[in-house]
Amino acid sequence: MRVFGVDIGGSGIKGAPVDLERGDLADDRYKVLTPHPATPEAVADCVKQVVDHFEWSGPVGATFPGVVTGGTTRTAANVDPGWIGTDAAALLTGRLGGESGGCPVTLLNDADAAGLAEMSFGAGRDRTGTVIVLTFGTGIGSAVFRDGRLVPNTELGHLELHGHDAEKRASTKAKEDEELDWQHWAHRVQRYLAHVEMLFSPELFVIGGGVSRKAEKFLPLLEGIRAEIVPAQLQNSAGIVGAAMAAQAARTAGPAAADGSPAPPAAAPGPQSARPAGSGPARGAGPAVDSPVGWPDAGR
Repeated sequence: MRVFGVDIGGSGIKGAPVDLERGDLADDRYKVLTPHPATPEAVADCVKQVVDHFEWSGPVGATFPGVVTGGTTRTAANVDPGWIGTDAAALLTGRLGGESGGCPVTLLNDADAAGLAEMSFGAGRDRTGTVIVLTFGTGIGSAVFRDGRLVPNTELGHLELHGHDAEKRASTKAKEDEELDWQHWAHRVQRYLAHVEMLFSPELFVIGGGVSRKAEKFLPLLEGIRAEIVPAQLQNSAGIVGAAMAAQAARTAGPAAADGSPAPPAAAPGPQSARPAGSGPARGAGPAVDSPVGWPDAGR
């Protein structure tokens, strides 16, 4: 079965049809640069450009670099603040032609999407306990799983570490902006992982994002972390695959919630609930909550 996935990031917007039986892209991905300013309308135009490139008609899953509840974007750390409070799922569905046009959009947090893909098809498959998937890019995204079930919208890149927003110091963008070598950047990542480990005591860290393609340059430099640390297997395609998984889950879910919001994305199957490939994600996790007051972008 093929479903379309789009990964909206702070620097690029990429998408492709996904083969959900294999958990991999069914065609070469197509990417456009994220517009600046990255307003909802401008980004929606880019998403349409990506989807139209494949002449796609059918469900579309899309990621967003921030908190998403019921299709509404609640934070916007690395895109235009106009996203806060926007019914982004409805906006994107309308831009792609609406329900009548055959492209209903399911929206979820970008790191949650990557995590769902890695837990079902990649480095987290068949792992129990607490697994944390971290995506390093323009910011730092996080997806936390307990025995295969997702705790949505954790956004651990915004943890305060030594007086700084963690992603401002340890993201791939920070490495590039400050022209850090691998040794210095790995030291920052190590301090960040140690802080996250102190809070959650995970059994496994999965390191994703584009930098996972160069894992051999920095993972061996990380010291003092008790949890196992592995690179993401789906690398920079994980968000696209996870978005498609969420769209398929929404397509096969029951009726929408009483407030009209779609069912939340499904958790990845753990080893105790493994199912045949392509059978769709597990039953959805509990409802997400809005971002708490005090997050860096909550009031903007």
